Amino acid sequence: MFVAAALTAAVVTLAPVTPALAGDPALPKELEGVDIEERPGAVLPADAKLRDQAGHDVTLGSYLDGEHPVILVLAYYECPMLCSLVVNGLLQGMKDLAWTAGKEYRVVVVSIDPRDTPEAARKKRDSYVSVYGRPVAPRGWDFLVGEEAQVRRVADAVGFRYRWEEATQQYAHAAGVFVFTHEGKLSRTLYGLNYSAKDLELSLLEASQGKLASAWGRVLLFCFHYDPAENKYVLATRRLMKAGGAFTVLGLGGMLFGFWRRERRRASKSADGALA
Repeated sequence: MFVAAALTAAVVTLAPVTPALAGDPALPKELEGVDIEERPGAVLPADAKLRDQAGHDVTLGSYLDGEHPVILVLAYYECPMLCSLVVNGLLQGMKDLAWTAGKEYRVVVVSIDPRDTPEAARKKRDSYVSVYGRPVAPRGWDFLVGEEAQVRRVADAVGFRYRWEEATQQYAHAAGVFVFTHEGKLSRTLYGLNYSAKDLELSLLEASQGKLASAWGRVLLFCFHYDPAENKYVLATRRLMKAGGAFTVLGLGGMLFGFWRRERRRASKSADGALA
């Protein structure tokens, strides 16, 4: 069973790089109905009713305060492999990021398994926050559970397709995290198992609509763009070339203006000398 799950997980991690998996005859049966569909601008269902690691009733809207961008992860707490790899990859990126969960942004992990309990969520949160090694403010990094209908609403909204595998008694799902604006609109989907601090920083800068951006952050946003084929932010070569061309024009213009002013001064002095 473990070998089968490992093989499925290894293949599923490749799912997000293709825009549509469902119905593809080349795909193995295990991947039918498994995908992450790009839905930029999708609205997070703020009224989705869930429970946090303390057993309190919460809605996703309670994490949208008009200030903090939100990273959403869909996983389940008894997953033998892929979910842990996704959250571990996010954790590593968060540890390398200068910003702190709960201060500059929030993280919400929602279980796709209705059998998961608040107690299981609490144990997961405790273990990850302990490794994170930083104090996390309330609502900074929560692990949630909920009824299947409510969780499906969330998954459908962001284009996260998953299915239950009866043979292995596990969920087949893709690997990725979702970055939302403080208003609850999907800003960026990051695919795969590794989320570098640079990718997290740039995606959060985008999602914050500049609120987190220093002067240098704005330069970074100009210089980089997200490439789904590479699953990361890459240098925006064309944009830099245009900027370089603009700076060249400005530089030449400045040189010509300076040359013109010097010539005017010289001509003025010559005219004054002739009058004298």
